[in-house]
Amino acid sequence: MAGPKALASCLLAAALFAGGPAPASAQCRLCSTPTTERSDASSGPPIRIQVQTALDFDRLVLTGAGTGHAALLPNGERDTAGTIATISARAMVGSVTVHGDPGRALRVELPEQINLYALNGARIVVDSVETDLPDTPKLDSAGNLSFRFGGRVTVSGDAEGEYRGDVPITVDYL
Repeated sequence: MAGPKALASCLLAAALFAGGPAPASAQCRLCSTPTTERSDASSGPPIRIQVQTALDFDRLVLTGAGTGHAALLPNGERDTAGTIATISARAMVGSVTVHGDPGRALRVELPEQINLYALNGARIVVDSVETDLPDTPKLDSAGNLSFRFGGRVTVSGDAEGEYRGDVPITVDYL
């Protein structure tokens, strides 16, 4: 039979095992209900996008019914090729201002091409959309970021008419 010293050692060992750490419920990623809400890391004041000027090629002077290209770059440079002789002096690059949480990095997405349609159903395409955004866009200390964008319009055949289209711009905090 064990003595009182051996019994005390067994009770102490039993007490140590019984009083071990409780299981942590946060460690099980599969146990909690999934959510589609954004984490706190991407929260902040809502981002507002304000279009200052729309991308506008105004008038293109065509020399015939073939294919032509007119480029209007973010820095204001203009270039024409093919059946497009010139771009109107009133043509303007698009300019946008983004407002949000000061100092935050952003992801800005513009489409690679923009379809423009006339009332008669004719279509022309603005492709090679370019911006003057830095590689890693970031809001300044006042929470603002301004950028300009342009592109190249391709005209084929008889493209006379007024064309309109939308430029979807997506901005998210990183």
